[in-house]
Amino acid sequence: MNTEADLESSLFCGHRPALANGAPDVPRKPCISAQQAVARLLFATLMVPGIFSGCARPAKVDASASAPVVAVVPVGRHDLANKLEIASEFQPYQEIEVYAKVSGYVRKLNINWGTHVKAGQVLAELEIPELQQQLQEDEATIHRGESDVERAREELNRANSAYKVAHLTYQRMADVQKSQPGLVAQEDIDVSEGKDVEASAGVSAAKASLASAEQGLAAAKATLDKDKALYAYSHITAPFDGVVTMMNAYTGALLPAGTSSNVGTSALCRLSQNNLLRLVIPVPERAVPDLRLGETIDVKVSSLGKTFSGKIVRFSDQIDTQTRTMHTEVEVPNANYELVPGMYASVEIPLQKAAKVLAVPTQVVQPGGQGKGIVLLVNDSNQIERRNVTTGMQTATEIEIVSGLKENDRVIFGSQGQYQPGELVSPKVIEAQEMEP
Repeated sequence: MNTEADLESSLFCGHRPALANGAPDVPRKPCISAQQAVARLLFATLMVPGIFSGCARPAKVDASASAPVVAVVPVGRHDLANKLEIASEFQPYQEIEVYAKVSGYVRKLNINWGTHVKAGQVLAELEIPELQQQLQEDEATIHRGESDVERAREELNRANSAYKVAHLTYQRMADVQKSQPGLVAQEDIDVSEGKDVEASAGVSAAKASLASAEQGLAAAKATLDKDKALYAYSHITAPFDGVVTMMNAYTGALLPAGTSSNVGTSALCRLSQNNLLRLVIPVPERAVPDLRLGETIDVKVSSLGKTFSGKIVRFSDQIDTQTRTMHTEVEVPNANYELVPGMYASVEIPLQKAAKVLAVPTQVVQPGGQGKGIVLLVNDSNQIERRNVTTGMQTATEIEIVSGLKENDRVIFGSQGQYQPGELVSPKVIEAQEMEP
């Protein structure tokens, strides 16, 4: 039987007790000293509790690392503007068919397709033989009238002279009869008085004849002026600056007088004023209150790749009950004739404007009624808050925030149904280009 000393010796020196029944011996490990054994025992004593305590305590988890990433945009101050874009077609400012006032043959033609003319410029000259003869007849009538007036004046002078003699004779005889009664026979006095009255009537008749002759002369002159005015229409002139856009007659053609019964292809040409064009815009009823006369607008012409400046100059002040639109006209200067009637243009009419107002993208706000909305705000703790906001004007991409948010607040952009108030998120600010669809 091994003693305690033998066991201690075998523990520290590598000895072990002998095996019974002659069992084979096995190789022994190298013997360690007592100091090494004590050191190992102390190390194990210190490490084992630490290992077990470490396994029993759960590891610390970072919650923000697992929070979902959300796209946010900051609330900022922007200039907002609502615009109404409508396509229309350029029309000449004014366009007319040029007719002849009197019938005649085209003797000289000064225009052709596309000719640019000035106001008062002669377009064509007509030959009107019968009107020329009428003018000669009118002049002869005036000469005859002048002679009649001259003869009537001479007759009036003769009548005045005869009246003067007859009146003086009667006055003298009447004075003698008063001063020396019976000296002159009463019959002679009566005859003298009759001649005085007759001479006075002759003066009146001469005056009437002179007036009639003068009126005849005035009528003859008026007829001459009328025929001259008609003959002046043998020179067809342009009523305004414009362009000849169509020709209907050429040299030698007979142009009838431009009466209502002859309207048709009897016009000499078609004249358009193209240095100033107009656009007729059917403005929808909802945009009518925002129209302002004299406002300058942009006119885009895609065929030229240019934008021109136009002005709202007039509107009908009445809604068409069929289309629910109002007739509105925009004038576009065209001094260089770069624009051509018939071209299509796109007009941008500004309706509402707001400068430096709080605004967010329209995708941020969930509609909540007239002028109301709901947004999801990410606060300073990166938690979601539901905010009720009051909205103002809205454009195609942005909406004004009247109350409920302040500048630089972070609001969630896009779908909001997957987030709940109080939820912890990881916000990511997106740029303007990332918001575009």
